[in-house]
Amino acid sequence: MTSAKDAILGRIRQALVDVPEIEAGPEAWRFRQRSTEDHSALLDRFTERARGYKVRVERATRAEAPARAARILAEAGLVRLALPADFPVDLAPEGFDLLRDDGLDNATIAACDGVLTTCACAIAETGTLVLDHGVGQGRRKLTLLPDYHLCFVEASAILGLVPEAVERMQPSVAAGRPLTFISGPSATSDIELNRVEGVHGPRTLVAVILDEAFPNETETH
Repeated sequence: MTSAKDAILGRIRQALVDVPEIEAGPEAWRFRQRSTEDHSALLDRFTERARGYKVRVERATRAEAPARAARILAEAGLVRLALPADFPVDLAPEGFDLLRDDGLDNATIAACDGVLTTCACAIAETGTLVLDHGVGQGRRKLTLLPDYHLCFVEASAILGLVPEAVERMQPSVAAGRPLTFISGPSATSDIELNRVEGVHGPRTLVAVILDEAFPNETETH
């Protein structure tokens, strides 16, 4: 007597009779490990994908970035901002109450209007920011407790695919640092599929790409 399992497997084998086998081994999957897009295309793809996740994305030169960030933060009505202890001085916007994290407690961090960080890299295909909590990125709680996160992204650190980011982060993993992959603001849905934002992290996410090739571009989305 044929079991249900045998019957299902039999149907699968029958359906795959005329399907060619995929060559096994690294060569067969190499196309998934590296992006073939040029740098300009990667920037455009990251911007498109990140905005699809409700991320506000802008580009600015490094010199202009603090002023651009200040305008964005002022528009949002933010006043007090948390910073990693080693956040780059040249990227800090003026006119705000900036608290550097020299051991801030959870309540103080949560009471801040937002947080500013850099990132280790970004992934164009998924619109994802990757933090390894190294220089300029702070502790994980620093990017989870405040309701607003503005992240400065080096254009040269935008990679094409997830495997490229995983490879880039191997030294960080070897050093024992945690990795945080951020694809859009924090969001979840209940059993009735009602979307709720800000439950597990910032409700608002902004990415400012530091790109010397686009000194005059202003994008506000």
